This record gives sequence, structure tokens and C-alpha cells, in this order.
Amino acid sequence: MSRNEEIPVYNRIAEQRELLGMSRQQLAESVGVHYQTIGYLERGEYSPSLVLAMRIADVLGKDIQSLFSIQPFPKGKSHDR
Repeated sequence: MSRNEEIPVYNRIAEQRELLGMSRQQLAESVGVHYQTIGYLERGEYSPSLVLAMRIADVLGKDIQSLFSIQPFPKGKSHDR
């Protein structure tokens, strides 16, 4: 892998956000980004900075490892590590 090749970051943002009954707009406002950014993150089109990932984890009440991974998450229900 070249130094410039970006490793994909997988996430469970949508799953956790929906469990909490939170809209993309509400999450975006809570972490200080545009709601479209949340959509890009949820679809894997954009990898968050460490600070943004930590803000999202904090707002969603999860540890960062349960929301973000460089390995695909198993299909089915989410489980904290």
C-alpha cells in the first residue's frame, strides 16, 4: 500500500444514531458539522478526523472502537467490543 492510499474507515454511526432516535441533522448540530457530512460518513464516502470521530462517539454515548474500525463490522446486531 502506498503512503497516499487511504485505508477505509468503517462505522456504525447510522445504526447507533437511529437507535437513539436522532436525525442526521441533530447529530450534525451536536458535533458541529453540516448534516451532509454525517451522510458522507455513514455511507463510507468520507473518513472522519480523530477529533470528529471522538465527538460523534461522545454524542452517541459509545466508545470510539464500537463505532469505528478499519475492518468491516460483522453483519447483524452491533455489539460493543
